[in-house]
Amino acid sequence: MRILIIYDSQYGNTEKIAQAIGAALREKGEVEFSRVGESKVDQLKGAGLLIIGSPTQQFRATQTMRAFLNTIPKNGLKGMKVAAFDTRLTQGIIDQNKALSFFESIFGYAAERIAKTLKEKGGELVAPGEAFFVVGMEGPLVAGEVERAAAWAGKLFA
Repeated sequence: MRILIIYDSQYGNTEKIAQAIGAALREKGEVEFSRVGESKVDQLKGAGLLIIGSPTQQFRATQTMRAFLNTIPKNGLKGMKVAAFDTRLTQGIIDQNKALSFFESIFGYAAERIAKTLKEKGGELVAPGEAFFVVGMEGPLVAGEVERAAAWAGKLFA
């Protein structure tokens, strides 16, 4: 099976999660990585599993990732298994800032929005959107997140 992981990463944290997911899936098939700014919709053809990952910015995926997702035609993912993840601040950090906490409760996060878009484009969602946590806006990742990403990848074929 061809597994395609398309991600965006500003400080390297989301890329580390994507790499951990890909490493865990190598026994399931051929894993390809593509940074979203270099990705084309044509790459999706023939993928058995598409995984999309983005940092959460302003409670959604990056502008570059949203633009890429918008280029996927309606039913462009029909018959394809899909999954989504994001990197975001921990709930503890968000809860310390009343404004962040308020907006988070209204708008949510990137992974859920990405998963919804993938499903709307015809993809078969194999898991709910998953969050991986960073300590601050630039990271680093919370200890154990890389290992948790590998474990999550294993659940995509459960």
